[in-house]
Amino acid sequence: MNKDFLPLCRPAIDESDIDAAINVLRSGWITTGKQCNELETLITQQTGATYAVTLSSATAGMHLALLALGIGPGDEVITPSLTWVSTINMISLLGAKPIFVDVSPHTLMTDAERIGPLITPRTKLIIPVHYAGAPLDLDAIYALSERYNIPVLEDAAHALGTQYKGRAIGKTGHCIFSLHAIKNITTAEGGIFTTQDENLAVRIRRLRFHGLGVDAFDREHQGRAPQAEVIEPGFKYNMPDLCASLAIGQLKRIDAITDKRHLLAHHYREKLNLIRGIEPLGLPDYPHRHCWHLLIVRIIPHIFGMNRNDFIQALKTHGIGAGIHFKACHSQKYYRELNNEHMNSIDERLPNTLINSEQICSLPLFPDMDKAHVERVIQAIINISEQQDEA
Repeated sequence: MNKDFLPLCRPAIDESDIDAAINVLRSGWITTGKQCNELETLITQQTGATYAVTLSSATAGMHLALLALGIGPGDEVITPSLTWVSTINMISLLGAKPIFVDVSPHTLMTDAERIGPLITPRTKLIIPVHYAGAPLDLDAIYALSERYNIPVLEDAAHALGTQYKGRAIGKTGHCIFSLHAIKNITTAEGGIFTTQDENLAVRIRRLRFHGLGVDAFDREHQGRAPQAEVIEPGFKYNMPDLCASLAIGQLKRIDAITDKRHLLAHHYREKLNLIRGIEPLGLPDYPHRHCWHLLIVRIIPHIFGMNRNDFIQALKTHGIGAGIHFKACHSQKYYRELNNEHMNSIDERLPNTLINSEQICSLPLFPDMDKAHVERVIQAIINISEQQDEA
C-alpha cells in the first residue's frame, strides 16, 4: 500500500493468487476452461445455488438475465434509482422501462412495502439491490413475487459472503454477483450469475458465448466440440481462465476476508458515532451477516458545515481516497432528459433516494488496512470538521 495515500479500496490478492495466475499463463490455456469451472463450483458451494455461470462482468450477467427472462419493449422493471447505472442501461437498451422505487432512509435498500404499489399489469420483473454488503429483506419481497407471479432478479453485486436469516445470498432465486476490481472477491473484471433454474442457467451459458450449444463434454473438458451449433444469436461475455484464477484462492479465504472487513467496519462505526454531521448507514433489524463491501456514511451539510463533494476533496488533501455509491440513476443526464416531462413526479416518489444521492460517501475499507488506517481516516475527518468550525 502507498504509505502517502490511502485509497478507497485495494483487492485482497496475495502471492498465492499471483502464482495461480502465472500458472494459467504458463499452461497455454488462458481463456474459459478449467479455472472457470472450478470457480463456478466454489460459488455454488459458497452460496448454496444449484447453478453458477461465470461472465465477463456483472453487467453482462444483467443483460443476459433480462434477455433470458423475456424482458423487452413495453415491459416495466421495478428497481431502485440508487444503484449503479448499468442496470438501468440494460433495461433501457432492451426497450423496457425502469420503474424507480424508493429506498429506506435507514439502510438505503428497498422493500416489499415500497415495491408493491408500483406493480402494474406491465410489471415483468423486480430487481432489488443488496446494498453495501447488507442483505435485503428477501422473505417479504419473494412473498410479493409469488402473489403477483413476477420473478425477482437479485442485484447481489455487493453481497458475495452476505447472509440473510442464516442463509447465503444466492441460495434462493436468481442472483448476479460482481467480481469487479473493487469487490470483496475479484477477477479484475467479471461477474457470476447464480440460479436454481437449470433451463435459465443453460440459456445464459449459451448466450454468453455466441449462442453455441453446450453439452456435458464441454463442461468436463477444455475446449468445445467442433460441431457445436448456434442455437440462437448470442454474445461474447465469457470469463477468461486467467481472470478466474485470481478469485479461486480469494474465495477459499472469504470468511477471513469478511471477518477483517467486519473488524474494520466496527471500529469505524464506534468512532464515527462521535462526530457530528457524519452519519453511518443503519443496519437491517433482521438476522444477517454483513460482508462490508462498502463503509458508507452520510455527510449532513447543515451540521457538518460542508457538503459531500467538498468533503471528498478535503479528504484528498489529507491523502485519503473516497467514493460515491451512487448518484441516483434517474438524475443522470440521459435519463433526466428522457424523463424531462415526468421528473417532478419521479422526484416526489423518491425522497430518500434524492437526499442520500447528494450526501453518501464511501470511506476506505479493505483487508490490507488495520485499525491505524481507520484512525487516520477518523482523525482527518475530525481535522476537517474543526477547520469548518474555525471558518
